[in-house]
Amino acid sequence: MSILTISGLTHIFDSKVLFSEAELKINNGEHAGIVGLNGAGKSTFMNIISNKIIQDEGEVKWLNGIRWGYLDQHANIDREQSVMQYLETSFQHLFELNEQLEALYESMGTVEDMDELDKLVARSARMQEHLDEAGFYDIESTIKKVANGLGVGNLGYDTSISTLSGGQRAKVMLSKLLLSDLDVMLLDEPTNFLDIEHIDWLAKYLTTFKGTFLLISHDTDFLNNTCSLIINIENQTIRKYSGDYTSFMAQYEQNAKQYAEAFDRQQRDIKKMQDYIDRNKARASTAGMANSRKKMLNRIEVMNKPTIAVPATFDFPYTLVASKDMLIVKSLEIGYEGKAILPPINIHMGSETKLWIRGTNGLGKSTLIKTLMHTLQKIDGSFKFNVNTKINYIEQDLEFRNNSLSAMAFMNECFPRMGSKEIRNQLAKVGIKSDLASKAISNMSGGEQVKVKLCSLMQNASSMLILDEPTNHLDVTAKEALETALKAYPGAILLVSHEPTFAGAICNEIFDIEV
Repeated sequence: MSILTISGLTHIFDSKVLFSEAELKINNGEHAGIVGLNGAGKSTFMNIISNKIIQDEGEVKWLNGIRWGYLDQHANIDREQSVMQYLETSFQHLFELNEQLEALYESMGTVEDMDELDKLVARSARMQEHLDEAGFYDIESTIKKVANGLGVGNLGYDTSISTLSGGQRAKVMLSKLLLSDLDVMLLDEPTNFLDIEHIDWLAKYLTTFKGTFLLISHDTDFLNNTCSLIINIENQTIRKYSGDYTSFMAQYEQNAKQYAEAFDRQQRDIKKMQDYIDRNKARASTAGMANSRKKMLNRIEVMNKPTIAVPATFDFPYTLVASKDMLIVKSLEIGYEGKAILPPINIHMGSETKLWIRGTNGLGKSTLIKTLMHTLQKIDGSFKFNVNTKINYIEQDLEFRNNSLSAMAFMNECFPRMGSKEIRNQLAKVGIKSDLASKAISNMSGGEQVKVKLCSLMQNASSMLILDEPTNHLDVTAKEALETALKAYPGAILLVSHEPTFAGAICNEIFDIEV
């Protein structure tokens, strides 16, 4: 049974055609991953089906009565609530029913008519039965079972949401979505702010989820572990592939080859027909045939030009610093408002150390990085970089001083001595070409924004790269290109990543953040 039907979907965003008469049906119980190149329209698709964006043409129709929810990491939530108060809103209907029951009990004490009292008693019994069956009296333990699986318990349930970082809020919002007893969950990159053990927990949760989910992810291992169906946004269409991500890739590569060949054949046929028309339309003896060919040409449904992945090439210039003591961290205590969130940290890195900062508790990795970069004040202990160390750093949060600037303007602001031609060449290397380089950063996809950040890192030589979740939002091809560049980088690397395959291919040492 189809619970979501999309027909004739056409949508243009920032002068780019994302969808052209696209069709899709989602059936009850399907577990689908949504993939596509950076900028193909994955998040726009999710915003359209969640009614956050109105499509230009076509119909998006949910089955009546379907309860769906969308993980929107940028949504406005009441930041004055505590974590527990916010999570309890998943059960708001039960709290309201309990209030009605308590009011009913209170009113029963004033009723003298026995028939009326019997009716109220029967009504209260039904309400009580519903609360019991819905697990109202176990709500706190139900909340903690899910939230602890995502590492929310480490934040403290009494903690005000206003004090949480963007990544921590995303975890809390994901917990609320999982607790909401939905028929359909829409998840946009849910693993971006999760650690390895929490990603594993979420994967197990999703595989046993009885409802339907659609999730955007660039984590191929996660897609393989959770999805039995892949939806690829390609060539302005939406296409379903049965099986996991590995199975999809085998089918997709074959289909892409066949599509490209069919497109080339059609283009050749169109050119031949147009040439014939141009040569014969002016001659009286052949004008009829030319007109006939023109009618045939007008009836052809022209295929969209195949979408070709714009290759990204990353290259981080290196300046030599040979030292056994590139970074020394001694008994460093990190945290907020003078309160340490972890035991003292000790780290030693040489000039060729590639260190993977791996977290098991969902707290502390980005805090450690920000402390080392002097964004946060240390609480106690010490850390010291080699005096000659030159650091290039990319933070986890996609923040630009002014995201209304274009990529060209951003790079010019960062590197005012660089000419426009050279800026375009540098952006083109990372896959930001032609019109995209002039587009406002706010209108770029997350992956495109990461590429701009990485491009800025490529302009200065360094002896150490500090990278906090650099693969967030990058599509598979860009991620592979980044992996290649980091393997070739001769200097030290301090890497925070929730992707074991990626980090394991680059790093030669591991430091676990543990409470």
